[in-house]
Amino acid sequence: QVQLVESGGGLVQPGGSLRLSCAASGFTFSGYTMMWYRQVPGKQREWVAVIDSGGNTMYADSVKGRFTISRDNAKNTIYLQMNSLKPEDTAVYSCKLPNFGGVAYWGQGTQVTVSS
Repeated sequence: QVQLVESGGGLVQPGGSLRLSCAASGFTFSGYTMMWYRQVPGKQREWVAVIDSGGNTMYADSVKGRFTISRDNAKNTIYLQMNSLKPEDTAVYSCKLPNFGGVAYWGQGTQVTVSS
């Protein structure tokens, strides 16, 4: 079955960097678009970035120029490199397989806290 497992979250000071990973299994990873989202408690989940099977990427305006999404098809993993982090980037970050057989799948999420 499809599994998405995030890692790499933690506590970082403003201006710092983190790299999140999302390891995927249960489907032919290289052929599918993947996404990163984030959510702050009490707020709606926010789309962050997307990468398609060809490696094309798009970003939310709030992270453009600071975050980079990438994929390693040999490792069935997507990454989110986050630089110049701000306190407002604090959230639970989750990866999403938006459409596999008509169903969307989510990972469990990883907490990112940006604070001095």
